[in-house]
Amino acid sequence: MVSGHFPAVFLDRDGTLMEEVDYCREPEKVRLLPGVPEGLAKLKAAGFRCVIITNQSGIGRGRIKMAEYEAVHARLLELLGSGLIDATYFCPDAPDTACTCRKPAPGMVLAAAEDLKIDLSRSWMVGDKASDVGCGRNAGTRTILVQTGYGKSESDTGADFVAPDFSAAVETILRAR
Repeated sequence: MVSGHFPAVFLDRDGTLMEEVDYCREPEKVRLLPGVPEGLAKLKAAGFRCVIITNQSGIGRGRIKMAEYEAVHARLLELLGSGLIDATYFCPDAPDTACTCRKPAPGMVLAAAEDLKIDLSRSWMVGDKASDVGCGRNAGTRTILVQTGYGKSESDTGADFVAPDFSAAVETILRAR
């Protein structure tokens, strides 16, 4: 297992940080979920690195162009404000593509751990899908399923914790330190 110095919170993007929009291609459709910038600021103040880990199969499926993904992501970062996200890793592959990065595979988390000197045993994965929880488990982090986005209808994910929203997930992480 990759071991480093810093704890991190790995964050799903769609349905966790921003409202779920089916294959979001338009920056003007980006809407932050309540409490996200404030929660990220609390995590940063507590010494966590914050890393977005996102499947973007719309690229591999031909529904989103790379430039559209980049514009949407730039808008998200603009709305969040500077200094809250340390890095972003994304997988553009369609679900039927054999790869090691598409969640629930841990490839993106393992790459981030290596690049950013992250201690996975002190880290968390937060997301709204079973694939997010699986990714965190496969990488050796603790996991939180948020009940926003698709999380409202997910069950039996095996998450360590379930939180109604991102703010509650942040409080769970800070209490568990």
